[in-house]
Amino acid sequence: MEDWLPPALIALAVLGAAVLLLAARGGRRAEDQARLAALLEALAASQDRLATRTEERLREQERALATRLDAAAQRTQETAGAIQQRLAVIDNARASIEALGGQVGSLAAILGNKQARGALGEVQLRDLVADRIPAEGFAWQHTLSNGTRCDCLLRLPFPPGPIAVDSKFPLEAWAAFQEAATPGTKELARRRVAADIRRHVADIAGKYVIPGETAEGALMFVPAEAVHAALHADFADVVAEAARRGVHIVGPSTLWAVLNTMRGLLRDARLQSEARRIRVEVEKLAEETSRLERRVAALRLHHAAMAQDMREIETSAERIARRGEAIRALDIPDDIPVKAAE
Repeated sequence: MEDWLPPALIALAVLGAAVLLLAARGGRRAEDQARLAALLEALAASQDRLATRTEERLREQERALATRLDAAAQRTQETAGAIQQRLAVIDNARASIEALGGQVGSLAAILGNKQARGALGEVQLRDLVADRIPAEGFAWQHTLSNGTRCDCLLRLPFPPGPIAVDSKFPLEAWAAFQEAATPGTKELARRRVAADIRRHVADIAGKYVIPGETAEGALMFVPAEAVHAALHADFADVVAEAARRGVHIVGPSTLWAVLNTMRGLLRDARLQSEARRIRVEVEKLAEETSRLERRVAALRLHHAAMAQDMREIETSAERIARRGEAIRALDIPDDIPVKAAE
């Protein structure tokens, strides 16, 4: 209830009581009647004002209620829009997770297949080698003189000589070693991993190390950096034994460093080859220079002889000229008889 309603009701009650009191006095004076009429008019005006203010308050309340309803509807619409956006993000995330699950499944299928896994390691090896070594410095699937074919042959000059690279790794035993739950099964898996690696190292050392044709060692490339690090941590004795047999186990980062070193060796070898070619050309240039000097000396001798001949010719010409002058200077009479020829 509004604050102004109780005083208005009290005023109406007082006016009503006054009307009743005046009516009870039936035969009062005319001024009382005029006063009663004024009170009635005041009462009617007050009722009109009360009705007007009531209508105004009702309209204000309706407007306020409509404003609140509009604001609430707008907030509800914004909340619904935000919920739809969140749902769209959740749908996209779900689709991405499903696609990632499919890719993980494909990767698992690739890693489960020996040929596909070998192809994956070979592709990674190709990317690393092609990025650091010039095209003339390596060969893919190169066949050696013993009939074996290596995944990659790094053509280094002697020493050390060409180095063969193998990109295969016994991953089945390694996966069993990682998934072993009990100490007993883990030890059995560890022995299997060590035996498989030793067998693979023996194959590499027997096939890819040929005296006089390749270097004294070869590389076994492990395409997974985590596997390479764990291998050096858990099977350090096997890694050391492989190194003693001339087979060095490398991962992506290790192979990248090795390839950088080999790149420097190839650059030095190329510089030495170019230096030898330059030396040969300089020696040929020196021979041509000596030949030119001999020919110039001979030409100088010919020129000196020609100059001497010219001086002698000039001397003879001068003598002839002087004798001619002397002859012209002789006084020979014109009347000397000349004996006729018989």
